Amino acid sequence: MHISEASNTSGPVSEFILLGFPCRREIEILLCVVFSLIYLLTLLGNTAIICAVWSSRKLHTPMYVLLANFSFLEICYVSSDVPKMLADIISQTKSISYAGCLLQFYFFFSMCAAEGYFLSVMSFDRFLAICRPLHYPTIMTYQVCARLVVFCWAGGFLSILMPAVLMSRVPFCGPNVIDHFFCDLGPLLSLSCAPVPKTTLTCATVSSLIIFITFLYILGSYTLVLRAVLRVPAGSGRNKAFSTCASHFLVVSLFYGSVMVMYVSPGSRSHPGTQKFVTLFYCMATPFFNPLIYSLRNKDMKYALKKVLCASEISKNTEK
Repeated sequence: MHISEASNTSGPVSEFILLGFPCRREIEILLCVVFSLIYLLTLLGNTAIICAVWSSRKLHTPMYVLLANFSFLEICYVSSDVPKMLADIISQTKSISYAGCLLQFYFFFSMCAAEGYFLSVMSFDRFLAICRPLHYPTIMTYQVCARLVVFCWAGGFLSILMPAVLMSRVPFCGPNVIDHFFCDLGPLLSLSCAPVPKTTLTCATVSSLIIFITFLYILGSYTLVLRAVLRVPAGSGRNKAFSTCASHFLVVSLFYGSVMVMYVSPGSRSHPGTQKFVTLFYCMATPFFNPLIYSLRNKDMKYALKKVLCASEISKNTEK
């Protein structure tokens, strides 16, 4: 087998072997079909939200502009590792080059950091809209919204730059088998030929800071929002505020609940099966559920999505 030969590498590593989900061929094919379906539905759902925001003038507001960018981020996020995972499931070699592994590591965790920043900015937007409604139009202008979007994207890529540079200096001389479906931080560090305490500490510090600072900020924002909403007399305004904030907080819970398990202590040696399951949940399940959460609980979004679907049906009929 190619995997057993590669695992005995004694020189500098030029490629890694991603074990993925070792099981019988029939189960591998079933997993590939299921994961492919989830991936396609994730792409369709998030693309639908982007099209709905783009086509409806009513949704040209900071909240929906942030949501459209968040949906595009989810597309990039899920595409940074899932296509390679699907290819490896049906492949016999399951290899990835050294440079490809580092690039996958950098892009995946950059998207992960950017997601935390976007969730923080979206909580800030809801805080202003509900707790400071009179000042909201003057504070959250389109220029401010655009700057916040740039900050989230740039911040995600810049935050992981130092860990990525340090990971590129970690010595790998064999074995080169990663018991995971992508180039995750913990499994990569465990393959180092020599102790790398500075790299481990830096990666742990960066990941912990991003996770806890953004999470605590989001938690504080929604605590203030909840207090403000509870003061509002019962009615449609209160119900709409509850519905919007509940959608946002559900997405936050899905993302941070799984991420905190994995990357607060990146050098930890948890069970590989648990690592794969938790990682699979936040890299596939959260991007899959996000469009459902945001669209099903939002009347304006549901109306815009119906218009997009109707427009596509009309264009198909005219072509026929």
